[in-house]
Amino acid sequence: MVDNGIEMERSDALRSYSEAVDWINGLIPFGIRPGLDRVEHLLERLHNPQRRLKFIHIAGTNGKGSTCAYLTSVLLKCGYDVGTFTSPYITKFTNRFQYNGQDIEEETLLRLANVLKPHVEAIAETELGSPTMFEVSTVLAILFYATVTYPDYVVWETGLGGRLDVTNIVTPVISVITNVGHDHMDRLGDTLEAVAGEKAGIIKPGVPVVSAVDQPGVIEVVKRTAEEKKSTLYLLGEQFNIKELSSKEDEQSFRFEGMFRAIDPLSITLNGAHQRTNAAVAVMTLEVLRQYYALIVEDDALAEGLREARWPGRLEMVSRSPRLLIDGAHNPEGAESLVQALRTTYRYDKLHVMMGMMENKNHRDVLKHILPIVDTLIVTEPDFRNKQSAELLADLVREVKPVESSFELIVEKDWREGLRKLQQMTGEADLGVVTGTLYLIGDVRSRILYNSDSEKGW
Repeated sequence: MVDNGIEMERSDALRSYSEAVDWINGLIPFGIRPGLDRVEHLLERLHNPQRRLKFIHIAGTNGKGSTCAYLTSVLLKCGYDVGTFTSPYITKFTNRFQYNGQDIEEETLLRLANVLKPHVEAIAETELGSPTMFEVSTVLAILFYATVTYPDYVVWETGLGGRLDVTNIVTPVISVITNVGHDHMDRLGDTLEAVAGEKAGIIKPGVPVVSAVDQPGVIEVVKRTAEEKKSTLYLLGEQFNIKELSSKEDEQSFRFEGMFRAIDPLSITLNGAHQRTNAAVAVMTLEVLRQYYALIVEDDALAEGLREARWPGRLEMVSRSPRLLIDGAHNPEGAESLVQALRTTYRYDKLHVMMGMMENKNHRDVLKHILPIVDTLIVTEPDFRNKQSAELLADLVREVKPVESSFELIVEKDWREGLRKLQQMTGEADLGVVTGTLYLIGDVRSRILYNSDSEKGW
């Protein structure tokens, strides 16, 4: 408890990091409940610490995490202190709360969880009901940045959607919408325009917004929202552009052309044409902050920050013998980007893919992208609630399989055994790929790189 600003020991205080994580994850049954009432109430009880921070708020269907990585890396190279809040995490619960590229310390997370616990329990007794896991995680991040680390900027990724997403509790210095695609349509709307309306909900009055949305109907929604909010919109293809200069595995370069200046060459090591787009969105965001908010961005720091940016689980080569690539392509747009990269960036004789999915995804269109290029497909199951059964996924594969395709389909419920089979069949000249839900990606990545299981969670 807190008495006159001094933290006091409570008899029901959490005693360890694992207890704190268990308590936060124990709020998962309260689900994802859109709306800001509970988080507003929670932050008011804490005297609104979010008002002390400068946020860069990022929404979008794909590319949010990579854009966060580019922004964080460049800002750090420029000498700024940076908080980065992302979800879901790949390996450990602490991954989502980073300061200057390092996870929150377990002891700090425990202390902040104990600050939050009595407030969460008090709100649970009201008509609002208990704050959810993501609401508590979001407020914990705000406390970490506003009361412990004091970063110059917080790179702030939305969880789901935008308008009613918990992260929308903040007023940022700039908003970013990477793109809009077919994901979470059960919650965000059954058309791309409806999803765009939810994503555009992060646009605040007078706050500039940078975006790479490219569908005509989506562009119209974003432009209309920006106009209604009197926010200046910087749109890829209009206020800024990119031109590919070169591309090979683990290195591609491009020219950035913006309203204020052109910059070239800029290089990145993340793979796929979509990563050039994500990098350009990050550069335009920094350019707006440089032009209007006195952000100091030196050309060499910009180039070095982009080149050194890393984002685990997205076209990440986690093994060289055999060659194994992991990519969290869990929706149609992600699958399309993965297939484009596999066709243009990587060289192999045979392509062997292992896939695991959650129940609530658009698997049919994902498979339509992937099936035409595979030689072997292993369908498996992630170790997580709401997983799609391997048998049902296999049935869907058989249903949408192109007539001319002749790949081998293997059904293996145990992802560990599926991974062993994938490693065994991937020859020296072949490429193995693990794709689908990030919960599977996290487990495979931890097993290969650290020989351990991940702490999975949203």
